[in-house]
Amino acid sequence: MGKLGDSVFDAALGEIDNGTTLTICSSEPANYAGISGVALGSKSSPSFTGPADGTTSGRKITIDAITDGSVTATGTASHWALDDGATLLAAGALDSSQSVTSGNTFTLTAIDIELRDPT
Repeated sequence: MGKLGDSVFDAALGEIDNGTTLTICSSEPANYAGISGVALGSKSSPSFTGPADGTTSGRKITIDAITDGSVTATGTASHWALDDGATLLAAGALDSSQSVTSGNTFTLTAIDIELRDPT
């Protein structure tokens, strides 16, 4: 079994902490440019907790729960994307899809991004 020190994981997770916008999306974007084509709403300046020990192994960072995201298009949000204004830093599926309507707000539970120990 391989081993990476916590500082290696924390350096990578520190890049995610640079995220400036969390976007809810109708599908997972392939890259930064793809976010605009699937965006349904966003939250500027999301907050983060961590890095901390991972739930399974390794280390994790948590995108804190969002209670006041702005919905800008009507549709079904199934994914999220985090960017720094120039790069897609992380993306994934929501725990469950949610219908959203332009002009409303959206909420999300906290999202863990975990880097697991090598095996």
